[in-house]
Amino acid sequence: MKVLAFGTYDVRSHPRVGVLVDGLREHGVAVAELNAPLGLSTADRVGMLQHPSRLPRLVGRLVARWAHLVRGSSRHRGHRAPDAVLVGYLGHFDVLLARLLFPRAVVVLDLLIFGADTAADRGTAPGLRTRLLARLDRLAIAAADVVVVDTAEHGAMVGERRAGDVVVAAVGAPPAWFAARRAAVDAPGTPGTPVSVVFFGLFTPLQGAPTIGRALRLLHDRGVAVRCTLVGGGQDAEEVRRLVAGLPEVTWHSWVESEELPALVAAHDVCLGIVGVTGKARRVVPNKVFQGAAAGAAVVTSDTPPQRRVLGDAAVLVPPGDAEALADAVARLAAEPEAL
Repeated sequence: MKVLAFGTYDVRSHPRVGVLVDGLREHGVAVAELNAPLGLSTADRVGMLQHPSRLPRLVGRLVARWAHLVRGSSRHRGHRAPDAVLVGYLGHFDVLLARLLFPRAVVVLDLLIFGADTAADRGTAPGLRTRLLARLDRLAIAAADVVVVDTAEHGAMVGERRAGDVVVAAVGAPPAWFAARRAAVDAPGTPGTPVSVVFFGLFTPLQGAPTIGRALRLLHDRGVAVRCTLVGGGQDAEEVRRLVAGLPEVTWHSWVESEELPALVAAHDVCLGIVGVTGKARRVVPNKVFQGAAAGAAVVTSDTPPQRRVLGDAAVLVPPGDAEALADAVARLAAEPEAL
């Protein structure tokens, strides 16, 4: 079987499709790639769809990348034609092009997220914009033969009519995260240092970063010795900065290159997942959970059905949005560093 990974995906920013490609190859599937990264983050894409004035930038980039994909598709004709085309994450538009270029192939859309659901999670009020995003979701799903999602909860959102076409594949983690764990194990530790905690992300509502900020303040007020590194920025970052202001044990990096992030996380004892209370937060198992675990850190994340189902006893689960419970969980780990 020949598979073509196709689209404007960017594995540096969104490693999901890279994990799928690696997994297919490890199972003996021949996978070629036809990729022209769009160079826009999830926030950029959602923001452009939320604000029509930004759409020309998206359209301009998309046309330029599609021209490259169309030219490159000529190398995948005849005996080199793929049996299946895997359209990478954030491929709501790319799947339409894939269907046109490879009409005889099985088109597999790694949907992962729904545009309307993501916009609602980030505070967009119901209205024309969310209806347009919902229509785009439906159009993308209709263009695909197989729809890949990360949890059963997201699979249910595809709809009963397409239930038989849905495949659930966990997000997973790229090899670099496992390599970072091995390197960290070989590195000598420093006895007597406080337990170290790391959180990285886009500070979106599903991540519940303000709850993390409140938990760090509680740990400080209780005198619990922890060292925390926060990485990233976004919608809730300012509130978190206010909550942790003046805490000497907190270090904040606004940006860390994707190649450097695995080693940074592997250098910590505990990796925080998500603790948000939104609907989307209750339907996902975030990539940081898989990446933190792959890097060898103990994982603390929210007790939601998908996370409980996937992680079981392999993580410390706390109620979503509960800063007290999160602080208690970290304090217990700090009190028993030998268990980490």
